[in-house]
Amino acid sequence: MLAGIVFDFDGLIVDTEWPEYRSIAEHFEHHGLEFPPERWVHVIGSSWDVDWIGQLESALDRELDRVALTESRRLRARALRDPLIVLDGIAALIETAVEAGVPLAVASSSPRSWVEPHLEDLGLRHHFPVVRCRDDVVEAKPSPELYLAACAGLGIDPGRSVAIEDSANGVTAANAAGMVSVAIPNRLTRFLDLSHAALVVESAAALDLVRLRTLVAGG
Repeated sequence: MLAGIVFDFDGLIVDTEWPEYRSIAEHFEHHGLEFPPERWVHVIGSSWDVDWIGQLESALDRELDRVALTESRRLRARALRDPLIVLDGIAALIETAVEAGVPLAVASSSPRSWVEPHLEDLGLRHHFPVVRCRDDVVEAKPSPELYLAACAGLGIDPGRSVAIEDSANGVTAANAAGMVSVAIPNRLTRFLDLSHAALVVESAAALDLVRLRTLVAGG
């Protein structure tokens, strides 16, 4: 029996990760420098704290206006993600699960101030009775704490539940929580090894409740 489904947010429900990466990479490119995806992807799925300005200063061997660069990057990231679009197959999977009475939650390493407004804007918030974010736990992913908190909030057994992720850190967290992990790599996380997931698919369109129930049953 499928007890519930817990979704990651960034890079899984919406592609917020690419704008974050590109808004930084463009600042390096402006100075004739490279900031390849491989330098960024390993922080995805965690509570990232990357001193990209420090890296740029080191490469240029001079100090930069950190306030101005931070604001410039923030505005550029916002422009790149406007409008936010729910990724392929996610909305259909959510609707199918809701119609079948399967409990849903979100477990995200991002702060609630980021996740909640986006879910509201996308018209999805009401589908998730439980949303657990970085603010709710001591440790973000790859710790299992977020997934355990989400399952506890729904009152479901993690061992009979599915976590849907896009990152290696997220899959590690779900596995450590005892959940069945499904990975859907995006244009950034395709650079990561996601082989520790129970299942890897190209998009949520490849998923349905029958397939998820089979996974939980050990099939």
